[in-house]
Amino acid sequence: MSETHIDRSYYSPLSNEIASWQRDYTPGPLTQNEFYQFFEDGFVIKHNLLQRDQLEPVIQSIERVVDELAQELYQAGKIQDLHENDGFYQRLTAIDSQFPGAAVILHKRGVLPPEIASLWSSKTLLSVAKQLLGPDVAGHPVPNQEQVTVPWHQDTAYLNKECWNVLQVTAWIPLLDANKENGCMQLLPGGHRSGRTCKHNCCAGNTWYVEVPVEEMAATLKTPVTEKTVFTCEVPFGSVLFLNNLIPHKSMENYSGNIRWSLDLRWQKPNEPNGFYGLKDNILMAKGDDENFKPDWEEWSKINRTKLQEAVVQESIKNEIPELKERQNDDPFDTTISGPWMHNWPIVHHNKHTANLTKNTTRTGFNVNQHYFSFTINACFPICIRYGCLSQQIIFGASFSMGYQEDLDNLLFTSPVAFGLSINEDFQQQEKDKQC
Repeated sequence: MSETHIDRSYYSPLSNEIASWQRDYTPGPLTQNEFYQFFEDGFVIKHNLLQRDQLEPVIQSIERVVDELAQELYQAGKIQDLHENDGFYQRLTAIDSQFPGAAVILHKRGVLPPEIASLWSSKTLLSVAKQLLGPDVAGHPVPNQEQVTVPWHQDTAYLNKECWNVLQVTAWIPLLDANKENGCMQLLPGGHRSGRTCKHNCCAGNTWYVEVPVEEMAATLKTPVTEKTVFTCEVPFGSVLFLNNLIPHKSMENYSGNIRWSLDLRWQKPNEPNGFYGLKDNILMAKGDDENFKPDWEEWSKINRTKLQEAVVQESIKNEIPELKERQNDDPFDTTISGPWMHNWPIVHHNKHTANLTKNTTRTGFNVNQHYFSFTINACFPICIRYGCLSQQIIFGASFSMGYQEDLDNLLFTSPVAFGLSINEDFQQQEKDKQC
């Protein structure tokens, strides 16, 4: 990648810490050039890393979860057609056309598909994680922010400041050929080097995303944001985009006729803070002194309910549990998403998600409906869906995860399969006239 656009005369106090992320090269899936590109540019695309037989079980697990969602909505009278004959890349679009925001309800239930857990801790992916992080590797709990047509942001913006200087490695894995037409990712190469997290705003359009304005990004990171400096990451099926948690990135709009499904898996060193607001620990996936080490998925998802309450929920919130139980049971098909990241930044645009944040934040400031996950699956909906062109941009994100779940009987962690969907009313006016 070109380095000419980086202002190297500018260094923040964190610059040296970020430079220290780089380790000595060790043999593995990444070549030396790919290894050093990751640390210099903040990302690297590893082509042909995964085989079809590693990804097909993941696709099947998502199909299974989508079918369970369809059956639940059908039984509740929310939809009239199960769309059982629609394919993997179309079915959820059709379901959502009957019940807008349907997929968000899966934030409230489900389990981690074993097929995805298997890929997350696979030798193939962990070999890369070990090259970048060292011999000890942990799976990192991740907020559900990677949705379709996501605005410019840094992943650190969704996490507690305690981890802003900690290297967290993301593997972005599309489940089809990701390209400009169907909404691949764009990044700002080298945008991580200052170590700074830009000031973000909340929330973009009618979504729960935070967003960093381009002008703020350029000024804070001393890196111009132009057509020439932004890199578009087209990633073929079987290839993986690896990126760090400080590099600014966004997704493009999906103009194809298919959903662009993708996985978002993350790792970090197990002894460093994960920025998860004390709500979820990492899961140990690799130990340098034990080649046969296997992650304990059952133990990780089995959080002690009483201890979690004592550690996270203040006494005043415990006293409100009867009220919170009532609140949870009001609407089992609620499609709003809110979380502690919203408290980190100025709320410059209010919508149903920020309203839910205010409504569900107790007097101590603890949000009882916050959504946090250990990895995500994103489903980028096409702008022109099969039932006609929309004047609003469809935004969808699906997260298969171990996360904080709205079981207010005990305010505990569960292992949900979580989806989120939102409509962005800021869709450009000219798109209203486009024909499918």
